Amino acid sequence: MTLMHKLLGAAALTALGAGSALAEPGLIIDLGGKFDKSFNESAYAGAQRWKEETGNDYMETELQSEAQREQTMRRMAERGANPVVVLGFANASTLEKVAPDYPDTNFTIVDMVVDQPNVQSVVFTEHEGSYLAGMMAALASESGTVSFVGGMDVPLIRKFACGYKQGAKAVNPDITVIENMTGTTPAAWNDPVKGGELTRAQISQGSDVVYAAAGGTGVGVLQTAADEGIKAIGVDSNQNYMHPGTMLTSMVKRVDNAVYEAFQSAEEDRFETGIQVLDLGTDGVAYAMDEHNADLVDEEMKSRVEEAKAKIIAGEIEVHDYTSDDSCPS
Repeated sequence: MTLMHKLLGAAALTALGAGSALAEPGLIIDLGGKFDKSFNESAYAGAQRWKEETGNDYMETELQSEAQREQTMRRMAERGANPVVVLGFANASTLEKVAPDYPDTNFTIVDMVVDQPNVQSVVFTEHEGSYLAGMMAALASESGTVSFVGGMDVPLIRKFACGYKQGAKAVNPDITVIENMTGTTPAAWNDPVKGGELTRAQISQGSDVVYAAAGGTGVGVLQTAADEGIKAIGVDSNQNYMHPGTMLTSMVKRVDNAVYEAFQSAEEDRFETGIQVLDLGTDGVAYAMDEHNADLVDEEMKSRVEEAKAKIIAGEIEVHDYTSDDSCPS
């Protein structure tokens, strides 16, 4: 072999190594947009934090319609993104089909389990965080009626509602918990007008604390609560800042950490497939306290919620998971 051939061979190997090392992670933002002030925005914040801390870049796509799910997933894999992070349970069936076609690409799905060798499934114990939110609602309620506005009527959102109801009833067994879902299609995630209408109807039935788990629709719920002078509980991201003085808390779900960790673990060559559960013990779910709601949560309320949190982590309180059997204790 000539010296020229050796040099060309070494250059090719170097380029190959650099190419594999330079694989950028990818993020597919779900319907509702990356500035939904909730689930998607939390994911986007995690990706941006990773970008700022590492100086590296990532690929990003925002879904505009259901029809784009498969095409977007395939296109990102073919562009060389690794891992590809997809958000939301609605991507599960698509990923089941797509992942086997790209065995050298790792995928992360947030909020659902996909059993494929190259998929990391990140799920949260939303029922536990919602239980604490329900306790806070019941402790803050003066009317003895609290309410819940969900987005799309799916088992995952009923999991939030069921945890909330259990927490409220743990404080006051006689409390009334009104539940409404916004709709049965993905449009239910981005309908703040309908969210506001549902909230006004709940207020007319006596609710003085409302919990929104509805993506962009929740913006209308929280706004109406502020306008009508009742307390509200946000979801996924810390939404306390949106209406200081009426936001009792937010049930924070650390989607940002899930995205950040997927990107970072791939960067450090320690990405692991399989199921990862982010719970109260790992701060995967939590209730948000800050300067915006400090005046609404007194020490007694906080100590009762903290006590329940410790008991849930220790296994002394078991919060029923709606998705385990599609039912909620009455």
